Formats: sequence, structure tokens, C-alpha cells
Amino acid sequence: MTGEADIMISGTVGVLTYLLPGLIAAATFYALTSHPKPTTFERVVQALVFTVLAQVISEQVLQLIQLLVAQSVIQGLESWKTIVSVVIAVFLAILATYISNNDILHRILRRLGVTKETSHPSEWYSAFARKDPRYVVLHLNDRRRVYGWPEEWPSRSDQGHFRLAEPTWLDQERESVESSVSDILIPAEDVHMVEFLRHHTSDEGE
Repeated sequence: MTGEADIMISGTVGVLTYLLPGLIAAATFYALTSHPKPTTFERVVQALVFTVLAQVISEQVLQLIQLLVAQSVIQGLESWKTIVSVVIAVFLAILATYISNNDILHRILRRLGVTKETSHPSEWYSAFARKDPRYVVLHLNDRRRVYGWPEEWPSRSDQGHFRLAEPTWLDQERESVESSVSDILIPAEDVHMVEFLRHHTSDEGE
């Protein structure tokens, strides 16, 4: 019985060791993006994909080094194979993060007419992630409105806070009521609508 338990533990450790690069890569990706974390099964699949890619690339790297340096150095590098795979997997995760956060792949596919989707997790996130930031008007649940420059915003519409710079409260006639504060935090759950204002030239004014 003890032998079977040892075999199971050894097998589990072996699987985790093999998936380590992919697990670290997946954790890095979700730490740097606003995508919701998937189920355990989906995480394992993603970890496996990252691991396979990292293993393939690390093998190519080691083969390239083998052509350039002495065999004794290669034998030493083989023992570092897991660390090399982890480093490559993290690099792949950062690359995937950059592509996702900047909507690169989906933008190309939209231009080709393949899809209308973006790489962002929601329409809410996509609206704030545009390359041309704009002033916004937040409509609060109590019917108040506040105008300002969004320095930070929540990734979801029901969690987090807006941080507006140069905040100005608006009355019912949309006339501004100046505020003496430089920044203001507003809970996302208190906002029921967001207006994105058009750009104005200096001649047109606010």
C-alpha cells in the first residue's frame, strides 16, 4: 500500500514538474490581463499548451547552443532545462499579454473580415481601452453627474472604482459646478451610465 502511495505521489510530482512552466505562464497572463480566470480544467489545458511551446523552444535553444559551445557546457545546461523552460514560458505569457491587451490579433482578423470580436474580456473594458482616451461623464444612480478625465477605471462594471482627475459636478442644465479637489474615487456600482465625450480643439473649448 505504501509503495502504491509513493508511486502516486511520485507521479503527481512528475506531472506538476512537467506542467510548472505552463502553470507559471498562465498565472502570469491572468495577473497582467483583465480576463476572468477559467475553470481548473481550462487552466490545466492552457498550462499544457504553454508547457509544450516552452519545451519545444527550449529544445531548439539548447540545440543552438550545442552548435556554438563545447559539449561539456551542454551537459551542464541539460540540468537547467526546467529553468530555461520556465523563463521561455514566462516570456511567451508576456508576449500573449501584450497581444491581448493591445487587441493585435483580433484587430488583424477584423480587417480580414474573419471576426467582429475584440481580444478584450468585455465591451466595457474595450470602450476604456481605446487608443484615444477621452473625457467622460459618469451618471450616478442618484441622478448626479460628474465630468472628468479617467485616470483609472475598473475592469468590470460592478466592481472597483473610477478615479477621475479634474472632476466637475454637472447640474441638471449641464452647467458645470467647479470642484476644488484634484481627484475623486467613485465606486463602479454607483454608476449606471458612462458618456464618452468627443475631442475638442483648443479653439472650441470645453
